[in-house]
Amino acid sequence: MFDTVLIANRGEIAVRVIRACREEGLRAVAVCSEPDRAAPHVLLADHAVTIGPAEAAASYLNVPRLLEVAVDTGAGAIHPGYGFLAENAEFASRVAGAGLVFVGPPAAAIEEMGDKTRARARMRSAGVPVVPGSDTVDTIEQAVAAAAELGYPVMVKAAAGGGGKGMRVARDPDELAGGHERAVREAEQAFADGRVYLERYLDRPRHIEIQVLADETRAIHLGERECSIQRRHQKLIEEAPSPALDPDTRERMGEVAVRAAEAVGYRGAGTIEFLFQDGEFYFLEMNTRIQVEHPVTELITGVDLVREQLRIARGLPMLGGGEPPTGRGHAIECRISAEDPANEFLPSTGRIDAIEIPTGPGVRWDAGVRPGSTVGLHYDPLLAKLVVHAGDRPAAIARMRLALEQLRVDGVRTTAPFHRAVMREADFGAGDLSIRYVEEHPDLLREDRDWREVAIAAAVFFEESKAGVTPEAAGTDGHGSGPQEISAWVRAVRDL
Repeated sequence: MFDTVLIANRGEIAVRVIRACREEGLRAVAVCSEPDRAAPHVLLADHAVTIGPAEAAASYLNVPRLLEVAVDTGAGAIHPGYGFLAENAEFASRVAGAGLVFVGPPAAAIEEMGDKTRARARMRSAGVPVVPGSDTVDTIEQAVAAAAELGYPVMVKAAAGGGGKGMRVARDPDELAGGHERAVREAEQAFADGRVYLERYLDRPRHIEIQVLADETRAIHLGERECSIQRRHQKLIEEAPSPALDPDTRERMGEVAVRAAEAVGYRGAGTIEFLFQDGEFYFLEMNTRIQVEHPVTELITGVDLVREQLRIARGLPMLGGGEPPTGRGHAIECRISAEDPANEFLPSTGRIDAIEIPTGPGVRWDAGVRPGSTVGLHYDPLLAKLVVHAGDRPAAIARMRLALEQLRVDGVRTTAPFHRAVMREADFGAGDLSIRYVEEHPDLLREDRDWREVAIAAAVFFEESKAGVTPEAAGTDGHGSGPQEISAWVRAVRDL
């Protein structure tokens, strides 16, 4: 039973874990790189230690330093968050070897599910449906032979990977040759492991994942999340529940996910990811950590997943006796990243001058930045997550649309314009989604002109007000007098 937790991460997930620690009555220790010394997670923690320079390898990935700080600050446990060391089995083992608790699954489960080819074999033996695929292919000759057996198109995937790294689609042998080489090189750079394997490529599947939770006595599932809106295998928007599943399919997927977790002796919070097409679902991989998109599950179930992680790590049973909760309403999450959608999602760097945070019923803002924060190139560009909850999907879309209109981040470009466009798009509204949604809707990546247009409208308003033009007469030849409302001009621009 530990009373102090070191959070081996940064940004919004570090803030999220610190808040959960507070609710559990635990002391939170933050670590930070030198550029992060004034970051929100540092200011929120009970104690903070600078562990190295900006480069992640010398700070957030510096295992000896992390263990040293944990011991020095009296931490009995380490929470890895997501990214960095969260799915590193060796790190989990070293934490345990130092006499500390790793807030996550056993190292053996991480290792078993972290190797994608081993995970597929284990899932097949547990009766979990998997996408047809190969064992690891070390040479292009082996890859071509495996592809001929599977049938094109195929996906080349890193055996030790995740998060879209080391993945290439090949539709013929020529594409496979180049794709295999690039996937191996990228896998070596990202995971220090160049092994790859092939999977049959499904053209328009949905990406649906099941949240699982397991303590010492049992495993349960908390329903699904729809994560189909992606770019280069990186998720952009998530929602729960999926608009594609009927109750029977939902229950079957949940049962399979629990079976998958039990097959590796899982403990804590984890996610079983599936591809879903033509009414069939296939195991894709397991994320042995808390997910970026966990808030949508929290909002529809009322379960604090990070707090559950901490309780399970302390040997306590799940809250609510471990009974699967009933989902209520609909939730949507938009990832607000420092990227420019109109310019191939290139990273945007700089100082955040101001933030206007949306408010109102059913609106949640999970952030790792504040006004004055500097956004650089050393870390993931995720700034915050905007999440809404409402009674049903149309109401949740309307609420997210309003929240995005209220959101303003000055100083860097963000993905907010893309999200605003999606919330107005017909196929999204109808729930017609697949992992190819973004490439099939290139118009969503237009230049963001919203705030500049509002500024122009404001300037026009002040000029026209001198001539007695009312907002109601905007765009017409009408003139008059009376109170002038800038909001009417903003609405006029918004409806263009």
